[in-house]
Amino acid sequence: MQTLTDQQRRQWDDDGYLVIEKALSNNEVAFFGDELDRVRLVPGWEPGGDALGHYAWLDGAKSSDPEGFMDRRDLLNYGQDFVDLIDRSPIFDLIVDVMGPHIMFSMSQAIVRPSTEAFEGYTHTDGGEGLREIRVTDDSHPIAMKAMYLLTDVEDEDCGGFTVFPGSHRNPIEWRDEDRRPHPHAEGARQLQGKAGDCYLFAHSLWHGPAPNRSGRARKTLLYNYCQMFVRSYDHELTPEVNAALNPRQRRLLGDLGHGFRPGSYFYVPEDQEAVILGT
Repeated sequence: MQTLTDQQRRQWDDDGYLVIEKALSNNEVAFFGDELDRVRLVPGWEPGGDALGHYAWLDGAKSSDPEGFMDRRDLLNYGQDFVDLIDRSPIFDLIVDVMGPHIMFSMSQAIVRPSTEAFEGYTHTDGGEGLREIRVTDDSHPIAMKAMYLLTDVEDEDCGGFTVFPGSHRNPIEWRDEDRRPHPHAEGARQLQGKAGDCYLFAHSLWHGPAPNRSGRARKTLLYNYCQMFVRSYDHELTPEVNAALNPRQRRLLGDLGHGFRPGSYFYVPEDQEAVILGT
């Protein structure tokens, strides 16, 4: 399995994110872009629950326009290609190098952010308020991290680009005071640029979020989340057909420990955990 270079390791430690160029081929970018156009027209989990951040099962995205907003969760049942991104090299290799082998896959998501004057962008940490205040040691594995695949070129400011606050995974940011809350144009914010097919890796505790999109075109992304096993997965329900097609590593990443759940599961990993995750 591939590992981080010394330069990548330093950047991860200092900034809390990495940019991996050309993680997807041009053909794969086109394929997944078309898949997102298809997915928005079929039932799935979209924002609409009765609590902040919750999703509801809807007949389709709120907009049928391929350039309209979409936030679709739980992608694995839409096809094997979505499943195979779970442990695809080299992105998965680097995730294991950062997190160690005792991990699970926790969430899949597709987001389309339209070009609009109405959206001002926002920043946040994943995992709710908890990861804004929980700090691990500088040399610790992260509790959770995410891979974000660009399906659209982002080559200028305010094009819906991914905004980060480098180093905020280690250094607290004041967020309870609304006047000081981070936003895409705040001091210290960096709007990342990249080509379709690039992948951003970042810690959940890093302050991040979308910038405004004034580009005239929608920005499409895929997001795959990973967590330490004691956190447990929180966002997938597989059909029997999809579950039957999983390889052993995918099956383990999706929570199959080789036995049914019992007290102590996920806190103490199976003896073959490293062999399964490392493919040895």
